[in-house]
Amino acid sequence: MRTCILLLAGAALLAFPGQVAAQTPLDVFWELVSDDGRKADAAERRILNEWDDAHASILVEMMRYVPDERSRRRITFVLERGTRQRLGRDLEGWWEWIWRTDPGTHPEYSTFKAELYVLLDPSFADYFDQYPVANIRLDEIRWGGVPRDGIPPLDHPKMIAAAEADYLDDDNVVFGVALDGDVRAYPKRILAWHEMFKDSIAGQHHTGVYCTLCGTMILYRSAAAGLHHELGTSGFLYRSNKLMYDRATMSLWSTFAGEPAVGPLVGQGIRLDMRHVVTTTWGEWRRRHPGTLVLSLETGYERDYGEGVAYRDYFATDRLMFGVPQLDRRLRNKDEVLALRFDDAPGEQLAIWVGFLSGNPVHHDALGEVEFVVLTDGSGASRVYESGGYRFDRWDAADAAWDDGGSRWTVEEGSLVGPTGERLERLPAHRAFWFGWHAQYPETRLVRR
Repeated sequence: MRTCILLLAGAALLAFPGQVAAQTPLDVFWELVSDDGRKADAAERRILNEWDDAHASILVEMMRYVPDERSRRRITFVLERGTRQRLGRDLEGWWEWIWRTDPGTHPEYSTFKAELYVLLDPSFADYFDQYPVANIRLDEIRWGGVPRDGIPPLDHPKMIAAAEADYLDDDNVVFGVALDGDVRAYPKRILAWHEMFKDSIAGQHHTGVYCTLCGTMILYRSAAAGLHHELGTSGFLYRSNKLMYDRATMSLWSTFAGEPAVGPLVGQGIRLDMRHVVTTTWGEWRRRHPGTLVLSLETGYERDYGEGVAYRDYFATDRLMFGVPQLDRRLRNKDEVLALRFDDAPGEQLAIWVGFLSGNPVHHDALGEVEFVVLTDGSGASRVYESGGYRFDRWDAADAAWDDGGSRWTVEEGSLVGPTGERLERLPAHRAFWFGWHAQYPETRLVRR
């Protein structure tokens, strides 16, 4: 019988029983934390005699969950002796070393992750079993502390008229969506508890994903190439960014990229269509769209939906909850940027510091051959439109902008409309914390001054 390993998951302690063959490589790692001292001693000797730095990711991942002092001491000793690093029980320090040195991973690492995380949620084995195809490093996939859909998505949530939303104050942050005349507001104070909504907007199914840790709200059309993808919250993170999963194949999906990252769908050219969304205040959104719908507090869940309640401590500091391979100190970790990536320029990404945009309400730029203009209003909300060769030099932060020829353009949510009816279409963009965007796209260009 495999020796039980006790894991802390919330307030619960879970045991790991089961019959295994003594010769399998993974068994040696499990025996390292055995209650049988002789087995643990033998496993320690064998791991060190056969040491490869690729073993480190297994040991560091185990260290997070073993609650007994003896097992922690053994793991720390083997790690330090094998790697010749003196990092003690600094989990983030060990992960940084692994990501920086890139020692590779054990050939059965995905099986190990399946065996480990099935103890926290039996469904977790679906993500890692059977040696899944992946376009991200499996050792950068970390458990976020909740079971699958433990942060429950809102599925076609109840919407109410603006006049009924007496729970909102004008300065409350909302994510505004306006597609083909369907106008909706999703308050941050609600989505911080749910991190995802699935809704029908303008006659099409959409998935809105809010990653609290990286400060980003992205809206996707749920269908790609005619196939609907029913997405949920996996419980795992990649570089502090929420990983989604789809219910049909149990593939893990990147929130930032909108594409499969681990599992059967990887490599099939699937990418969700990103739609435009704006981060603004309730007062500004309601002023622009008095007929807007907005989320009701009747979500079916009991939560304290007060403004700023969820993740209050996390948002109050610049510290991270989960480390990333590299930080860029040109901005503070949680400084907000307007993040842009376009399908027409797949190799380029752009981050514009919101502090720069607040002082430059009209900003022209380009990604690849796509030229665009960013219009930022007094609430700090930024909207991005293709510029089509026009040069804009001012706008009234409401509904009118003027090009350098003096022509007046009407600013709508979906487009800029010229004096003779020509249209410059809205382009997708979203807010993000600088550390999260840079971790995903380290080659991104940054505009900060």
